[in-house]
Amino acid sequence: MPAIRVEKREAEGVKRRLKKLGLYDGKRRPRREGDFVLLPVIDDPRIEGLGHEVLPVELPLRPERQIYKNLEDVLRGRLSEEELGYLRRYDVIGDIAVIQIPQELEHRVEEVVWGLRKVHPFLKVVAKKGFHEGAFRIRDYSIIWGEKRLKTVHRENGVEIKVDLGKAFFNPRMKGERYRLAKLVQDGERILIPFAGVLPYALVIARYKKVEITAVELNRDAYELGLENIELNSKRLRGKIEFIHGDAFEVLPELPSYDRVVSPTPRGVDALSLTLSRAERWLHYYDFVHEAKLESFRERILGECRKLGRNCGVKVKRVSDFKPHVFKVCADVRIG
Repeated sequence: MPAIRVEKREAEGVKRRLKKLGLYDGKRRPRREGDFVLLPVIDDPRIEGLGHEVLPVELPLRPERQIYKNLEDVLRGRLSEEELGYLRRYDVIGDIAVIQIPQELEHRVEEVVWGLRKVHPFLKVVAKKGFHEGAFRIRDYSIIWGEKRLKTVHRENGVEIKVDLGKAFFNPRMKGERYRLAKLVQDGERILIPFAGVLPYALVIARYKKVEITAVELNRDAYELGLENIELNSKRLRGKIEFIHGDAFEVLPELPSYDRVVSPTPRGVDALSLTLSRAERWLHYYDFVHEAKLESFRERILGECRKLGRNCGVKVKRVSDFKPHVFKVCADVRIG
């Protein structure tokens, strides 16, 4: 959830203004950081127009609400300590919760659903995760509670993203990463985003910066949803998005080069050489790498730069855990 960063001497006045506008999030506590204060605000496009720095930070809930701060706390006493140990991390996408139910908890599904609804009272659907299937990484889901749908509108970083979990891949855990990239971008840049999905990266960047984005996506369902998302956010976006339906490996060679390329590369796809060839100044390349191979991954990128006659600097950042000892990473490649 967002917060705004203000000087300590201005904090009370800003807080009063936020409350008057209905933008202050009273469910969370503010936090002091030296001479500054982080004030919790709701996720609303008007925040950007107030002239303060907006940050995606986790601020603590007020004490009276912490009884339901997480699923494990809610279920303690209903599930044994052994059963609690089988709980898996879950995602909330719009008004849908998606969770993995291991075999050891199959007989406790009703309790798990009850707990999710206590933590997130706005939920309308709880879906059980299955396996990823097909070329487009679509996960199989079974609805275990609520409305029989997998469509929703997910809100993050000041944009709305229409999603259909049964037809298009979407990862809500990349919210902070999308915001990070948006802050790195400068107004006026030309940006290319292959494997663009329903446009989460493009929408967040265009929300904050006046840029021209070309996005490419092969999955027809994701492409159609992306077009809807451009229209849905038309009044929020500072930048422009051109969306192309097609295979990145066929489309990109026909495109010019861009100031910055953002490649949320699907797992198992090698698009390093392709995306690097389209980048003039920056490439942000995502991949899944074993912790023992992080340095060799970096060296591989440098090798590709040399093949293209480029002088590159590479910084590899761990973005999230994927499985034991394997991370989703982003290589920020600066091209000289």
